[in-house]
Amino acid sequence: MQQRELDSTGLHFKAIGLGAMPLSISGRPDEKQAFSVIEAFVDGGGNFIDTANVYCVDDEDIGHNERLIRGALNQLGLTDQVFVATKGGLRRPGGAWITDGDPDWLRLSCERSLQALRTDCIGLYQLHAIDPKVDFSRSLEALIKLQEAGKIRHIGLSNVSAAQLESALSLTLIASVQNRCNIFDKRDFHNGLIDFCQARQITYIPYSPVGGHSGHTRLAREPLLLQLAGKYEATPHRIALAWLLHKGQHILPIPGASQVASIRDSLQATHLSLSAEDIAALDRLPDQ
Repeated sequence: MQQRELDSTGLHFKAIGLGAMPLSISGRPDEKQAFSVIEAFVDGGGNFIDTANVYCVDDEDIGHNERLIRGALNQLGLTDQVFVATKGGLRRPGGAWITDGDPDWLRLSCERSLQALRTDCIGLYQLHAIDPKVDFSRSLEALIKLQEAGKIRHIGLSNVSAAQLESALSLTLIASVQNRCNIFDKRDFHNGLIDFCQARQITYIPYSPVGGHSGHTRLAREPLLLQLAGKYEATPHRIALAWLLHKGQHILPIPGASQVASIRDSLQATHLSLSAEDIAALDRLPDQ
């Protein structure tokens, strides 16, 4: 089984995590189905779930995804065996996605996440996005103080550039970077961020690792992926995830899922070994 280590923390996870956002945003499944997705993930060996306080429908629903995950893990009796990473730094007024990196909001968001997850300490707390209206160092300092208070164990960043990551590293240790990355969006390969994370032993967590909704559509019609799916007796979805896994031992994809069949298929990517020739061909696919 392929595994990944979070930074150099000694925490090890199956190389495919679960992006739990689809279980709580608009169009979400009912609770029974959501629980079934989480159960299928854990039954398949998965032990890293990514969430955020704003994975919900609006500000009145803040924490829905965190509460859902905790409820499912409680029901399964696995609260101590699955690592749940969460994020703060956004708001959802009227269902919109608004960045808010104000230190007071980050502190309040963390406290609410602790309550929703029913824990005294969050293993990995990530700044969801950098707020251009707030000095980045102030947002980061809020997370450092939460860490010093024992509220969070490791700090991560999401939706950041290499320059922003370097700035953060001058102030504190960063355990992870979570950016959008997939076979049709390779910007972090092109700009050197993924290599930089590897050199600094920072776990790189690609979200939308199969491209999100539009990516699913393109996967289903991309000739090369269809050809390789036939060659390896796998879905194009699985081929795309296996490609990411081959690009670095520090890469931990978190495909979203709202169907049991989807997360089961994603987990199978850890057993798929692509040839160097096929990886190179996938590398040459043009970005969106």
